[in-house]
Amino acid sequence: MSDYNWHIPDPDTQPGFYDDVPTKRAMAWMVDTVVILFISLLILPFTAFTGLFFFPALMLVVGALYRTATIARGSATWGMRLVAIEFRTRSGAHPDLSIAALHTLGFTFSFLFFPVQVISILLILTTRHRQSLVDMGLGTVVLNRRAGT
Repeated sequence: MSDYNWHIPDPDTQPGFYDDVPTKRAMAWMVDTVVILFISLLILPFTAFTGLFFFPALMLVVGALYRTATIARGSATWGMRLVAIEFRTRSGAHPDLSIAALHTLGFTFSFLFFPVQVISILLILTTRHRQSLVDMGLGTVVLNRRAGT
């Protein structure tokens, strides 16, 4: 895709915005997985522990709500904030609720279908803007946060 309609840092002239983004995305995913697991375990007693029978589905729902809410409110999940990266749209804006929900839906789909996740990882490692398959579809990008934001 041509960059003429993108209003985000150019990876050729401002590579610092993209340095270590693949590694940081992986670290953020690990942190977010622990947060989602913790929240899911906190919910278990409120299900009279019947949630144990559908725990993977419970984690899926908690994860979807967590990702959508944190991305829509602050452009990043808690794991992403910890490693100082954030989502931006091609216009440079923070994603709104609809973009956050669509990104979460695509992210979840890619984890449910392993080949899609492998393709996404390869794209993150090889594309100019370090975009996953979902990022490419939605026109989002993950950048290193500017100092003070």
